[in-house]
Amino acid sequence: MTFRRIDALSPRRYDAALMSRTAHQTRISVIQNAICDLETVDGWLFYDFRGSDPLAYRVLLLDSSQHVTRRWYYWVPRTGEPVKLLHQIEPHILDALPGDSQHYVSWEQQRAALNSLLRSQRCIAMQYSPLNAVPYLSRVDAGTIELIRSFGVEVVTSADLVQRFEAVWTETQLESHQYAVTTLRRIVDEAFAYVASCVTHQRPVTEYSLQQFILSRIHETGMTTSSAPIAAIDAHSADPHYSPSESDSSPITRDSLVLIDLWAKRITPGSVYGDITWTGYAGKQVPPKHRLIFEHVRQGRDAALSFVQAQVAEGHFPCGWEVDDVCRGKIRHAGYGDFFIHRTGHSIGEEVHGNGANIDNLETRDGRQILPHTCFSIEPGIYLPGEFGIRSELDVYVTDQEAIVYGLPLQTEIVPLL
Repeated sequence: MTFRRIDALSPRRYDAALMSRTAHQTRISVIQNAICDLETVDGWLFYDFRGSDPLAYRVLLLDSSQHVTRRWYYWVPRTGEPVKLLHQIEPHILDALPGDSQHYVSWEQQRAALNSLLRSQRCIAMQYSPLNAVPYLSRVDAGTIELIRSFGVEVVTSADLVQRFEAVWTETQLESHQYAVTTLRRIVDEAFAYVASCVTHQRPVTEYSLQQFILSRIHETGMTTSSAPIAAIDAHSADPHYSPSESDSSPITRDSLVLIDLWAKRITPGSVYGDITWTGYAGKQVPPKHRLIFEHVRQGRDAALSFVQAQVAEGHFPCGWEVDDVCRGKIRHAGYGDFFIHRTGHSIGEEVHGNGANIDNLETRDGRQILPHTCFSIEPGIYLPGEFGIRSELDVYVTDQEAIVYGLPLQTEIVPLL
């Protein structure tokens, strides 16, 4: 894979640069370098109507809090100066960006200007996903795609371009991830010790109080989270997105299966998430069926990780769907395919569910390649309704030559807590 790492400005780390023309000029140069890595694409057309494409604002380092009520376009060719196309009522929306400005008033003028702008282009990238395969990317409405195509221009997805600016980490971000997963891994041990102490000494402990214990430890370690962690026992663990409430929370007692899924990042701007899931058993002997289901989940998890590691070591960067197939194939072979009801993993960045390649050939067929200097989760699960569910989650960071998991050791069996 031809790939030039983008270090000019990391995603969304631009507050101080909003008014800097030099910063935006640098950004456009980096965008053009990325376009040049794609042999058949003549340029990247950004389009927004009333905030319909937040990705455009982030990639272009624009202030998304601006009051925008009219359509704007920003054309970044492979080489040469970009061009802005704006409504005359809002001519200054893109002032921070380099390039000549063109203005329109009527819809006829808008179409004529677009036609003139793209007349000599054969193939352009936009925030579009064929058949809506990757809904995270489908920001441009079908009518606008039809309009561009009416000019004789082929429109292709900007998915891998967006990844370069949304999902690729700087060294500082990698360090923040290492801190996050290492700290979360320690919090797991503290959470299990908390449950064990409560059960042993017959002190009341519920899913909600465990969740709040984990949340307090996240905050005490200088981290924040987009939402409260998952703390689920027994049948509740068969719900992948279960969240206890203070008024409706099961007590954790001896012989409860305990699943915790926790994610967090440093409060420092630009920091990225860690996201892990572990299971424990509030007893001395884990039941045979629990052990069996965990082993099937672990085999799927480890098969996916080994596949990525082998591929990257050979210089190949697989697509998200390929990794999902490897993991899901193991669990299907074990006879539990129908109980693995979500994708294998997701992109991780400044948002816990990032905008890079997801490990998915179930909910979507993610055809994006995993890029160097990006991170994703591998988190297969088997969920038996009315009984229990097992999920095991780790995060994989990919370099140019290897795929690395931080926050070791990995879970190899359900942890007996007593």
